[in-house]
Amino acid sequence: MIDLAVLRENPDLVKRSQIKRGESPDAVDEALAADSARRAAITSFEQLRAQQNAHGKLVAAAPKEEKAALVAAAKELSAQVKQAQQAVTDAEAAAEQALSVIENIVLDDVPAGGEEDFVLLRTHGEPASFDFTPRDHLELGEMLGAIDMERGTKVSGSRFYFLTGVGARLEYAMMSLGLQRAVDAGFIPMIPPTLVRPEVMRGTGFLGQHADEVYRLEKEDLYLVGTSEVPLAGYHMGEILDLSKGAKRYAGWSTCYRSEAGSYGKDTRGIIRVHQFNKLEMFVYTTPEDAEAEHLRLVALQEGMLQDLGLSYRVIDVAAGDLGSSAARKYDVEAWVPTQGSFRELTSTSNCTGYQARRLDIRHRPGGDPAAKTEPVATLNGTLATTRWIVAILETHQQADGSVVVPEVLRPYLGGLEVMEPIA
Repeated sequence: MIDLAVLRENPDLVKRSQIKRGESPDAVDEALAADSARRAAITSFEQLRAQQNAHGKLVAAAPKEEKAALVAAAKELSAQVKQAQQAVTDAEAAAEQALSVIENIVLDDVPAGGEEDFVLLRTHGEPASFDFTPRDHLELGEMLGAIDMERGTKVSGSRFYFLTGVGARLEYAMMSLGLQRAVDAGFIPMIPPTLVRPEVMRGTGFLGQHADEVYRLEKEDLYLVGTSEVPLAGYHMGEILDLSKGAKRYAGWSTCYRSEAGSYGKDTRGIIRVHQFNKLEMFVYTTPEDAEAEHLRLVALQEGMLQDLGLSYRVIDVAAGDLGSSAARKYDVEAWVPTQGSFRELTSTSNCTGYQARRLDIRHRPGGDPAAKTEPVATLNGTLATTRWIVAILETHQQADGSVVVPEVLRPYLGGLEVMEPIA
């Protein structure tokens, strides 16, 4: 959730952020009213409790002949206290609901608008060009014996697939390269659980606008994660971290699941938009002061991967209306997909400031001072490799006969393989 002090002291800032996101600023007034009602309920409860405690002392010290009347009054006070306590519970639930509607405050220079209102920051490389008609990634994948959509659909339904043969090896190579680079950059590798409790999913902001994209196991009351950002955010839930020696950085390799609700008819061919995929996700806990610098560091790691894979790409500053509820800023890196004649997102990296940390109660002491008052950490996340990258790799490095040149950086992970050849 957002900082209550900011909401109370500078509601206009929060309203401007809501408007920038395309959301209603009325939610800010509703949250303020709910917060005020909660505080009033707590004050009333505490006053009644004080009266009850004082009255209890009177009862204990009263002469025998006065006790009956005082005990009767004590019972009345007890009933009032019980009612006031329930009023606090109700007011706190209402305030939590009202506050949950308000998304993270976007950073000042984040562009306003929706999906098409991003700001282009830079491009890298020239889009691939061919002296033959290029094949799309699915046709190439089938020729190489790398992708089997037909049997994926037979076994699991639409938007499922098998990566087979060199396709499975290619994904493993790509993910292994990313993991090695993450380790070299100081990230601790993790294989996290892919089922999480509701409070973790809610705390990271994935049960808001996009709750219908999340798979839930109703019997166990657990959620399948769409990114290892979720379990990695929950890893330090309820803890006070020591950041005096620097940020805590993790790289989570996991299978991810998304229902792709609302994407009917979009990207139905191939593996661009699917229900299950693998992803290597960077996750960082740092101080609020260092969050922006850390954000740029994550983008640099992503760009380094795509450059070495020989992909043409652009980096965009995502507009406020296209941010997730937790992000204060997000950069996307989009690679050129030749047969679509467009850039498609391969990586995202978000600065969530203290939004997730407040919801998950993750704090630190500024300067590592044990006497300092705790404050929320900042959390950041960013993709370092994922299944979708196979789309751009196959299409960019294809040859006229349907073979695909393996990017040099991946060859050590493929036993030295230089070219993926069509199978007989």
